Amino acid sequence: MKVAVIGATGMVGDVMLKVLAERNFPLTELLLVASERSVGKKMTFKGKEYTVIGLADAVAARPNIAIFSAGGDTSLEWAPKFAEVGTTVVDNSSAWRMDPTKKLVVPEINAHELTAEDKIIANPNCSTIQLVMALYPLHKKYKMKRVVVSTYQSVSGTGVKAVKQLENEIAGVKGEMAYPYPIGRNALPHCDVFMENGYTKEEMKLAREPQKILDDRTFSISATAVRIPTAGGHSESVNVEFENDFELNEVRRLLNEMPGVTVQDNPDTNTYPMPIYAHDKDEVFVGRIRRDETQRNTLNMWIVADNLRKGAATNAVQISEYLVEKGLV
Repeated sequence: MKVAVIGATGMVGDVMLKVLAERNFPLTELLLVASERSVGKKMTFKGKEYTVIGLADAVAARPNIAIFSAGGDTSLEWAPKFAEVGTTVVDNSSAWRMDPTKKLVVPEINAHELTAEDKIIANPNCSTIQLVMALYPLHKKYKMKRVVVSTYQSVSGTGVKAVKQLENEIAGVKGEMAYPYPIGRNALPHCDVFMENGYTKEEMKLAREPQKILDDRTFSISATAVRIPTAGGHSESVNVEFENDFELNEVRRLLNEMPGVTVQDNPDTNTYPMPIYAHDKDEVFVGRIRRDETQRNTLNMWIVADNLRKGAATNAVQISEYLVEKGLV
């Protein structure tokens, strides 16, 4: 099992290698791949030293699986080249997510749809993954009509430059800015670029991707995405209107029974999800579960996950595990 990690020197690439090691992914050969400026760099995986190679060399090596986390432009150019030589690509960028010919996969929900013919598989947006993990079991039972979600997203979702900006601001050091404004002691209602309809790209991903993953366009999602000065972990305030009524105890049970979801919900002991506790964990944490008292059949909840793990690296590795387990690569 020959595996290539594209973007191995980046923030998500680093976490991907960590997750591959932790989960003892059954690889026999590992290719660490990055842009030309990183070629020749030495990296260590499970105590063994590797030399970073370029994309052309990686294609020539014909890996079984290539896990991409190198940006949309790189994925658009190179994923088809890997697919042409028989490699199955699991892509972490937004490049292929809404392509009607490509599957958008959260393994706990729709990995069963994958076949050996799927050579480019899209990994959803980080905020989308944690949202659908909590919505899926509830949608099956009560049928969603409308979701309103507001996100509280960490700077790590933007990348190394944003993390450095926050660190600099905390230390009182002037440096390069990833955002148009300071992020420390601030909240920016601006994740990704603004579109013609006044929403950001991130907000539109949250509106569209869940419909594709759940293969259901009968519900609608309205999103506001906000960047806050946390180093890691995304949080979401979610209001869901269902067609059918629910009991809160059953909602908690359904969430607890969903693989990959952990309920943390006890106001008496101040138990609720927080990014600081989700750090380095693969679960999606759900709490503050309560009825919306202003509208029928409507639920409020709070969802938190480590955006670099389940929101990116872990989900991509889980897809790869499924492909191996089912003999699809």
